[in-house]
Amino acid sequence: MGRSTDSRVVAVNGPLVTVEVVKAQEVMMNEVAYVVWNNVPLKSEIIRIRGKHVDIQVFESTTGLTVGDRVDFTGSMLSATLGPGMLGKIYDGLQNPLRELENDQGYFLRRGQYVNSLDEEKKWLFSPSVKSGDRVRAGHYLGSVPEGIFEHHIMVPLSLQGQWEVAHVNVPGYYTLQDEVALLKNEEGMKVQVKMTQQWPVKIPVRNYEERLLPNRQLLTQCRLIDIFFPLAEGGTACIPGPFGAGKTVLQQIISRYAEADIVIIVACGERAGEVVETIREFPELEDPKTGKSLMDRTVIICNTSSMPVAAREASVYTGVTLGEYYRQIGLKVLLLADSTSRWAQALRESSARMEEIPGEEAFPAYLESRIAALYERAGLVRLHDGSTGSLTMIGSVSPAGGNFEEPVTQNTLKVVGAFYGLSRTRSDQRRYPAIDPLISWSLYLEQMKGSLGERHPQWVSWVEEAKDLLDRGHEIHQMMLVVGEEGISIDDLVIYLKAEMVDAVCLQQDSFDVVDRATSIERQMSDFPLLIDAVHKAFAFESKEEARRQMSHLQNLFFQLKYCKFREDAYRKYRGEIESILGKE
Repeated sequence: MGRSTDSRVVAVNGPLVTVEVVKAQEVMMNEVAYVVWNNVPLKSEIIRIRGKHVDIQVFESTTGLTVGDRVDFTGSMLSATLGPGMLGKIYDGLQNPLRELENDQGYFLRRGQYVNSLDEEKKWLFSPSVKSGDRVRAGHYLGSVPEGIFEHHIMVPLSLQGQWEVAHVNVPGYYTLQDEVALLKNEEGMKVQVKMTQQWPVKIPVRNYEERLLPNRQLLTQCRLIDIFFPLAEGGTACIPGPFGAGKTVLQQIISRYAEADIVIIVACGERAGEVVETIREFPELEDPKTGKSLMDRTVIICNTSSMPVAAREASVYTGVTLGEYYRQIGLKVLLLADSTSRWAQALRESSARMEEIPGEEAFPAYLESRIAALYERAGLVRLHDGSTGSLTMIGSVSPAGGNFEEPVTQNTLKVVGAFYGLSRTRSDQRRYPAIDPLISWSLYLEQMKGSLGERHPQWVSWVEEAKDLLDRGHEIHQMMLVVGEEGISIDDLVIYLKAEMVDAVCLQQDSFDVVDRATSIERQMSDFPLLIDAVHKAFAFESKEEARRQMSHLQNLFFQLKYCKFREDAYRKYRGEIESILGKE
């Protein structure tokens, strides 16, 4: 379990426990410790050192802990176990597999239960990619094992420094995770055994790559509103703030299912247990559009519900990011969805309050901004040692109290992310899903990816900006109509308003329950959006407002029928032909 240092508990304040140590120089920040309660070790982490007194946060309930209980320190930081077998797993915030933690005590887990993160008895087919005498560095590939539809590369441990020589590598065959697959040595004669697994501290970013690249290519989500109006870059960051019930969780689940990512990591941080259970039950039954198999085959779920100890809530986000960085190091496109970072920030606030630190805005710690920035900074597009690329794209949902986007977590997140998808209570009440408000949302990647987006059409970005301006103008006219009525505006203004409503209904709204409309491929976006822009450009000449409403309603209905037709089939061609006829196109 760890080394004993004759350390004892001197104070207990909820999950915060103060320990008196004999030699303070023997412990370090973020070191894992175990508080022994009734011979049961409770995992914890050092969060502050003050001379001979050390503050640790316990990842379990501290009920029953008393002054004088023994504390053992491990000498290692809070780390994640990385290797084959993580896909399809459901972990808690400390990477304990929840299915293996099931016991006979009903709905609640016993304190002090810790299980290996990976199955150490399963054998994997290892195929070497190096030979004896090759020179390697941390992160270089030594071989691979097949896992699902991917080749899981076995790497030189990421913690090794300098250059190493391959002294020995195993022949192709089946090995367990604890078997040695290679032996490395350096110029000083030091030897290191390499297994298929390795440990990495969750709060230290993985940076064993050649170069960090500018995110300049799009990660398709197949959600029209995002892909066309507010595109997300591969290796980029985004946040989804919104009031309770506006559809944050549903939107994230839709993105996780249809986004063009290799690996999906879902971190349920402090969410209600009912939502998490729904996710756990649904994902194994969802069909992966890429493979036709279960979506769980390329998904990792990390659960830390609101009913679990609050101290582990902070660790759950870092654990998810570390797993994402590991798969990025393998050369895969990883999508990380954190729901929600507000609960993570609340855990920081609670820990800070118990340590009696000077509070910042709304009692959040003064270092909240730097913590949020450091978290999102771990996303990115990188070039690896072999010249290939890997990416980690991060989308965090924010749950501001009362839907107030001016609160600290939302504002500090907006400073560091590249895209902002603000959910609106008004659009949610109107059943305009996804309820992303196009008037307040934005994406810095639209201009950043102008070159690659221009490959679809030279005017693609200008079309998007034109459609945004139309929506803004349509909103202004609608506000005017609420005051003076339709009679108080001109026919031209009415046509602009009706065009804006058509763009909203046809392009911004998407039915996630419809077998056709729930996902829009890039080919269909490139076909349908230019046609919609042609309708926006059309200079209609109507003699009356009644005629304008009637004709525009007919055109909108044709577009509406078009988006529910299977792409390029007979019905699709029929409705497209009718639209082109109205627009005067050949």
